[in-house]
Parts: sequence; structure tokens; C-alpha cells
Amino acid sequence: MSEPLTAPRRALRRYARPAAAGAGLLVALALPFYLDRFWLQAGLFAMAAAIGAIGLNLLTGATGQLSLGHAFFLAVGAYGYCALAGGDEDGLTGLGLPTTVAAAGAVLLAGLAGGLLSPIAGRLSGAYLGIATLALIFIGQHLLFNADDLTGGYNGRAVPPLELFGYRFDDSEDVLLNVPFGAAEKLWYVGLALLVAGALFARGVLRGRPGRAMNALRDHRIAAGVMGVPVARLRAGVFVLSSMYAGLAGVLIALVFQRTVPEYFGFVLSLEYLAMIVVGGLGSVAGAVLGAAFVSLLPQVFMRYSESLPLVSATGDGGVAPGEASRYLYGAAVVAVVLFLPGGLARLAPRRRTPEKEEPSDAEDAVQTQTPAHPA
Repeated sequence: MSEPLTAPRRALRRYARPAAAGAGLLVALALPFYLDRFWLQAGLFAMAAAIGAIGLNLLTGATGQLSLGHAFFLAVGAYGYCALAGGDEDGLTGLGLPTTVAAAGAVLLAGLAGGLLSPIAGRLSGAYLGIATLALIFIGQHLLFNADDLTGGYNGRAVPPLELFGYRFDDSEDVLLNVPFGAAEKLWYVGLALLVAGALFARGVLRGRPGRAMNALRDHRIAAGVMGVPVARLRAGVFVLSSMYAGLAGVLIALVFQRTVPEYFGFVLSLEYLAMIVVGGLGSVAGAVLGAAFVSLLPQVFMRYSESLPLVSATGDGGVAPGEASRYLYGAAVVAVVLFLPGGLARLAPRRRTPEKEEPSDAEDAVQTQTPAHPA
């Protein structure tokens, strides 16, 4: 039996994580002053991937619903922003809305697309839902390549820079503390704010009543339904929420890329997002962020240091391309996690001790939250 914690040790355990999170946030805020454009863009891609992975983790990790169409909703967010914010300068369809309104509208469009599929998501589960969402990828690719007036076809379309209160997040350089700030430096703080807000919201959902109902549904669907959890409605709602997270990630990816291309939003991207949540840890917000950083940064690191890494070289030079090498590595990481670390990278972090008072189980708490109390 372990010794009881003293008051100072309890206080240290209580404040260690918030202090570490605050220190990490301060470091992240200072990074644009020290990193070059390459690493800032890589970090922005990781932030966008983390936002999308959090949404997929709510659906797959917390609720147990398999989705292979996540890339479709990222495309809806990216191209929705371009269509809502862009004009008709290039002969493409555009409404010319303010960019902040267009970004919010693109997220809502992704949620609407998820809502159209939510009746199916509410009634299907497992491989059946995975096959149904896989069809979205082929539909989306067909539309992106052939709806030339809206998407620009194979060449894609330019992304209007974000503008907030008259300040443009573009490549026009501003100087802050003797450091030139371009688009990457400016967008860094936008991506960081969106990631923190999305992570905190998802954490609140998972730790609240909806999260406990989602876990009960994942662990035993029939028992959860018998005990009062609205199975179809909950599945549909989480599917819409996951789609909106993907739409937000798509908007950020478009802003960083500065040009949308259809090939990016293919089936491989959906598989990468599944790899993110498996490597990081299913059902964990921190795991989704860790997995997204691992999977999205590997190709960038291999590309940066391809000349000094064995068997890795630029495309066409006879070795393994950086993108292929990264897929081999995080594919092996998925196998290793499944075999030796089922909880993912999030399990490597020290965990809090369970409180002395016994907490109710997920299924019992879900019943209490979903079953109304009868008047005396």
C-alpha cells in the first residue's frame, strides 16, 4: 500500500500540470521570434492537424465510430473559405465576404455537410460507417477536380489572406522587436489560439456529461441505450461536431498553404488522421495533439535533413522519398503502439492518482445524466 501524500506533495501534484502547461504556452508564444519560416510552417501544419485530430478523436476515440472520410470535411472547410472570401478576379465563383465571416461560414458548411450525413452516422457503426464515409472521399475528389468554376480544378485556387480588424495576415512584413513578421509568424498566433480553444472545448466535452455518455456508448452500445443514452442522436451530434473541427483545420491549412489543391484531400490524408489518433491515444485530447505532431512533422523533418539521413533522399535521386519514409515510420509506430502501448503516447505522461472517493462508472453516470428525476 502506498504512503499517503503529504500536503506539500499534494500541492505539488496539483499545480505541476498547470505550471507545465503555462510554461509550454509561453515557449510557444516566443517561438516565432527564433524559428525560421520552414519550422514555423511545419508547426502550423501540426497545429491544423491537431485540430482535425481532436475532432476525429471525439468521434472515433470517445464514441467508437469509425470514419474514413475526414479529409472530405477538411476540403469543405478549405474550399468553403476560398469560395466565401474570394472574389471573381480569376473567373472563379466567390462571394467576397469578410475573411473572418468566411472562416466561420466554412466551419458551418463543414458542420452542415456532416449534418447531411448524420442520419446515416446515427444508425451505422464500425466498418459499415467507415465504408459509408469512405464514399465521401471519392465524391469529394470528383467534385474538386470537375467543379472548375468553384474549385479551380486540378490547379486549385488561391486563398485570400485572413484579415482581422483591418490587419492582414499576409506576407507583407511587419517588424516586432526587431524581428520581421511575415505570414507564417502572424498565422502562428492564430493557429495557436484556435488549437488551445479547440483543445479546451473538447476537454470540457469529454470531462462533462456528454463525454461520459459518449464513453458509455463506446463501451457498450446496447447497455447505454437501455440505460437512457440517446444512441442515434448522440452519434449524429458527435459526427457533426467532428466535421466542424475538420472544417476549422481545413481553413487553417488553406491559410498556411495559400493555395488549395485537390490532390491533398485524398484517402491518404484520412488514413494519416487515423494514424494520429492511434499513435497519440484514442479518447485523449493530449494524445490527439501528440499524434498529430508526430505524424505531420515527420515528413517535414525528413525533407529538411534528407541529405544526412541514410536511405532517405529527394524524389528521383534513387533513395526513399521523405514522404514515403515518414509513412513507413509512423506505420511502424502504429503497429508498435497497438502491440506494446495500447494507450498511445498520452500514456507515457505521468497520471494523477485516483481520488480517495470512488467515482461512479461511465455507464452509471451516463444513466444519471440522461434519465430525468421523477418528482416526489
